[in-house]
Amino acid sequence: MRDPARETPGTDRKEGPEMTIGFIGLGIMGRPMAKNLLAAGHELVVHNRSAQAMEDLAGDGAGTAATPREVAERADIVLTMLPDGPDVEAVVLGEDGVLEGATEGTLLVDMSSIAPDVSRRLHDALSERGVAMLDAPVSGGEPGAIDGSLAFMVGGEAADLERARELLEVMGASVTHVGPIGAGNIAKLANQAIVAVNIAVLGEAAVLARAAGVEPEAVLDAIRGGLAGSKVMEQKGPKMLSGDFAPGFRIDLHIKDLENTLATGHENGAALPLTAAVREMMTAISVDGHARDDHSALATYFEKLAGRRISA
Repeated sequence: MRDPARETPGTDRKEGPEMTIGFIGLGIMGRPMAKNLLAAGHELVVHNRSAQAMEDLAGDGAGTAATPREVAERADIVLTMLPDGPDVEAVVLGEDGVLEGATEGTLLVDMSSIAPDVSRRLHDALSERGVAMLDAPVSGGEPGAIDGSLAFMVGGEAADLERARELLEVMGASVTHVGPIGAGNIAKLANQAIVAVNIAVLGEAAVLARAAGVEPEAVLDAIRGGLAGSKVMEQKGPKMLSGDFAPGFRIDLHIKDLENTLATGHENGAALPLTAAVREMMTAISVDGHARDDHSALATYFEKLAGRRISA
């Protein structure tokens, strides 16, 4: 049971369908995800390092909190969407963090893409206080966050997932229980390896078309309905064709994910040569000024090798 003495004045917590949801991390992905929850009628209290992002959500009806601790004091379920494991650890376990404000029965759903071992470490610390946790990273990028079509890969107890399922289904088109805590992030690492290799070969193929004197757009149109067609082609092909690499998912964040993928592979005796190769390609384009561009900028690696641009 929650301890009323720990409630923040004027922030009555609710149970059942009128419960309050906390949301921490309003970046490229987090902001539209939070907006979708508000549009679905959920009561939200939000926190972000940037005040502007909080003000934006406040304009849509969200409450704001000065610290992660305050979010946890006011919310029944806390959702986090942060860049990396150290960020999640600081928000959850740090000073004025979620753990300081949570009470027995609070549920933390971490939707960040982090190393599985970090998820397990956070779970253990939270469990000592009777706080449940799911690791529920997502795939679908900014377009999926905007239109609510993300894919959630969830690790943790099945009963905890049922508490959060309705929220996840507002933000995503699929919610899959993969296994125990950490399993969600293992699935996400596999996803990121597959996406990285797909983006790489898409860029390579587009450069091939240009070098051979055929319009890359015509080539992609010709093959999109066959076995080579994919969401990667649909979302990243147009960015490569236009040369517009405004970030939907940044190169530096994908590098972080591939580092976690390779480390997990090493820890478990799984050789990942294709993942390693693409990670090094990303190193090259990162130092060439693309670190904060969309990961479709991986195409520039092949453009440099061929001395030709995909875009006309």
